[in-house]
Amino acid sequence: MRIPLSWLREFAAVPAGATAEDVMEELVKVGFEEEAVHRPTDTLQGPVVVGQVLSLVKEPQTNGKTINWCQVRVVPEGKEQTLTGDGIDPSGVQGIICGAHNFVEGDKVVVTLPGAVLPGDFRISARKTYGHLSAGMIASVRELGIGEDHDGILVLSRIGLDPEVGTDAMELLGLYDQAAEINVTPDRGYAFSIRGVAREYAHATGTAFTDPASRVQAPAELSGGYGVKLNDDAPIYGKAGCDRFVARTVRGVDATRPTPPWMVSRLRLAGIRSISLPVDISNYVMLELGQPTHCYDLDKLSGDIVVRRATAGEKITTLDGKERTLDAEDLLITDNSGAIGIAGVMGGAATEVSDSTSNILVEAAHFDDVSIGRSRRRHKLPSEASKRFERGVDWQVAGVAAQRVVDLLVELAGGTADEAGTDVGTAPDTVTIELPAGFAAARIGIDFTGQQIVTSLEDLGAVVAKNDAGWTVTPPSWRSDLETKEDLTEEIARLVGYDKIPATLPVAPPGRGLTRVQQQRRRLIQALADAGLTEVLSYPFVSKAANDTFGVADEGGARTALKLANPISEEHGYLRTSILPGLIEVAKRNHSRGFRDLALFESGLVFLPEGTVGTADIPPLGAKPADEVLDALYDGVPNQPFHIAAVLTGHDSPAAANHTPRVWDWADALDVARLAGDVLGVDLVVSQGSHQAFHPGRTARLALRTGETVGYAGELHPKLLAASDMPARSVALELDADALFEAAPDVIVARHISTFPVATQDVALVVPADVPADDVLAALREGAGELLEDVALFDVYAGKGIEDGKKSLAFGLRFRAADRTLTADEASAAREGAVALAAERFGAVQR
Repeated sequence: MRIPLSWLREFAAVPAGATAEDVMEELVKVGFEEEAVHRPTDTLQGPVVVGQVLSLVKEPQTNGKTINWCQVRVVPEGKEQTLTGDGIDPSGVQGIICGAHNFVEGDKVVVTLPGAVLPGDFRISARKTYGHLSAGMIASVRELGIGEDHDGILVLSRIGLDPEVGTDAMELLGLYDQAAEINVTPDRGYAFSIRGVAREYAHATGTAFTDPASRVQAPAELSGGYGVKLNDDAPIYGKAGCDRFVARTVRGVDATRPTPPWMVSRLRLAGIRSISLPVDISNYVMLELGQPTHCYDLDKLSGDIVVRRATAGEKITTLDGKERTLDAEDLLITDNSGAIGIAGVMGGAATEVSDSTSNILVEAAHFDDVSIGRSRRRHKLPSEASKRFERGVDWQVAGVAAQRVVDLLVELAGGTADEAGTDVGTAPDTVTIELPAGFAAARIGIDFTGQQIVTSLEDLGAVVAKNDAGWTVTPPSWRSDLETKEDLTEEIARLVGYDKIPATLPVAPPGRGLTRVQQQRRRLIQALADAGLTEVLSYPFVSKAANDTFGVADEGGARTALKLANPISEEHGYLRTSILPGLIEVAKRNHSRGFRDLALFESGLVFLPEGTVGTADIPPLGAKPADEVLDALYDGVPNQPFHIAAVLTGHDSPAAANHTPRVWDWADALDVARLAGDVLGVDLVVSQGSHQAFHPGRTARLALRTGETVGYAGELHPKLLAASDMPARSVALELDADALFEAAPDVIVARHISTFPVATQDVALVVPADVPADDVLAALREGAGELLEDVALFDVYAGKGIEDGKKSLAFGLRFRAADRTLTADEASAAREGAVALAAERFGAVQR
C-alpha cells in the first residue's frame, strides 16, 4: 500500500517536515514492513514553472519536420525575473523550440527552465538548435514523469487550471508530495486504505486520528432507489456472496471534465493512473475508505440489478476488453441483458462509463471474501477491488463510500444526486469475545495493566465491557480478522509495543530433542559428507521409463508408481520410486558443463503405492474435515520410505604432479554402502546381486542379517550410461535408510581396544566358482571362534593353476585375545578351525 503523505496528514497528525522514511519508521512499530519510498523530486528538479505562450512561429525544416519557435513568458508581466543562471533570460521571456503542435498562442504550459533535471537524468540547458538558441523546454506529462501521454505538451487549461504565470509548476501538480509504501499482510486488509493507515499511525505515535468516514454525511436510511435483488442460490459454505448492496444515482454529470491535479497526484503516488473523472473518483474513494465502488452508465442498464451466481458457460466481456467464460461459482452483477460485472473483481464493458455518460449509478457493495478470491484466481484477474474484498472490507462503510462518491461527482463533475437510493442486505452477526483478565499476560509474558488492555482495545475501535472474569470485547466492523482472545492478545502486545516484550531464551524441557530417527538421519548424512561426497537435491518427478528401470530389480517385474494429475511436463509425469534417476540427471548435467569427477549423494523420500491410494472425494475447503475423513486421507497416502543414494563418476581425486588419480569402481560404491551401515551400527551382508539398472556381473546385493534386501551397489549398466552420455564404469548405490534405522541398535557400543599384540595369518581357499565369497567369509568367522578379531577378503583369482569352474579366495585373518598375548600355536589352531568349517560347507581346499 502506497500512502501519499499529503493525504495521510488530512486524518493523522503527521509533522509538516516528516518524510516518507519517518512515517514508515513509525508504522514499523505497529507491525508493518517497509517496502519503498516514492518521491518525484528524486528524479525531477526545478526550476519548473508555469509559462504562457506569447508567440508561435511554425518553421518547416529540410528533414520534413515543422518546428515551433516560441516566445514564452515565465514571470508575470511587469515583474522582474528573480531566477538566475546560464540561459535564463532576465526579461522573463524565454525563446524555446518545440516540436509538438497541440497548443496555441495564449496557452499556459509547463516550462522546464535551464538548470532543471527531468526523469532519466535529462538536464535542461540552453542550446543552439534549428538556427535558434532554445533556452528551456515546454514539457509533456511523460517528460515530467507524471503520466504516459506523449502525444503533446501539457496545456494547463485542459486539466482545469488557470494559474498565474511564473507559478511553481511542481507545487501546482503535487510533485513535492511523497508516498511511503508498506507491506500489508493478508489479515490486515483494513490497512489497504488511508483510513486504516492513518489509524495505525495514530496508534504508533499516540496522536489524534480523524476518521474520514466521520466527515461524510450519509443518509441513515435509503429507499426508492434503483431496483437491486440479492439472489445467491448457491452460497459457498453457506455464506451469501453479497450481503449488502448500496446504489446511488447522480444525474447530469459531465464525464469529460478533467480530474483535478491534486486528485491525479494522489492517485499517481498511490500507484493508480488517472483514467477519467468518474473512474478516478471511484478509485480515490476506494483508497481513502478501503471500500471498492463502481460506476455504471445508468442509461446502459436494463431492468433491475440482480446479484447471482453464474450459469456454467455464461460469458462476459470485462473492462479490459477480454471475453471470459464464467464458472458456476462466479458471483455476478447482472441486469436483464445478462452479466454486467464479475462481482468484486471487474466490471463489464457493456455498462462502462464513457465521455458521453451523463447519468451514473454508483455501487458500493460488500462481497464474501471466498467467492471473490476464487473468481480472481480462476480468471487470473487481479484488481485493486479484489485485493481488498479478499482480505475483508468493512460492512458498515458501504453507505459512507457511496455517499462520498456521490459528493465528489456533484462537486467535480457538476452532477445532481437523487435523494432516493438503495440499501439492501443483512448485517452480519455481532461478534463478541471473552478475554480473561490474565490471559494476555500469560501469553505474552508482560503484566499488562487493566488500563493498558482497555485503552489498546478501545484505540482499535472495539467496545470493551468489564465482567467478573475479565472483559467482553466487541471488535470494530473493519476488523473482521479479530475472532478469538488470542487475536486480541496479539493486538494488545502490538499496540503496547513489541519492544516492551522481554527478550528471554526459552529453556528446552527435559527429555526433549531430536528423535532417534532424526539423530540417525543426521548422522548418516553427515558421515557421507565427511567422506567427501557432495549432497545434492533433485526433483522427485521422473519419467515412466525411469521408474520402470529403477523401480524393481528384475526386468519386466511388477511395478507401480503414482502418476501426477498436473505434471510440470509429460516427460516427468510420475513420482519417483528410486532416487537414482534424479541423481543421474544431476550428474549428467554436471558432465555436460565440464565437471566430470563427481561423488554425489542425495537423501529423500520415494513413493511406493500399495493397495488403494487416495480417496474418492476431496474434502471441501474452508472447514476442518472430520476425524474419519482425515483418517481416510492418511490411509490413502502411499508408503514413503526414506532412501539414500550416491553416484560416483570419473576419478577419486584431481590430477597432480607425481599423482595419478584412480577411477572410481564398484568397490568404492560398496565402501560407501558399508560406511552407511557402520555409522548406524548395522552389519550389511554383501553378496552377488542382480538389478536391471546395474552391470550384470558387477552388482552387489546389500541385505541385513535377517536376509531382508535393503539396497544395491555396483557399476551402472553400460547401456544406461551410454544413453545418458555418462562415463563408462560409473558406479552407484541406493539404500533403504528407513530399514537401516529400524535395524540399528539404540546405542552403538564401541568395542574395547586390547593392549595385547595382534596375530595375523592369511589363507587362500579354492572353492567352486558359484560360491559367494561372503558365505565363505562367514564360515571362516564362525569356525575361527572368539579369538578372531577380523577377517577380510583381499584377493580373488581364477586362471592358470586353478581348476576350471573354481576360484581362489584369499583372506586375511586377525587374531587377538583380550587378556593375554596369543601364541603362534593358538592362532594357528583358530585358523585351522576356520578352514575346516569352510571345507565342510563348501569343499574348500587350501592352495
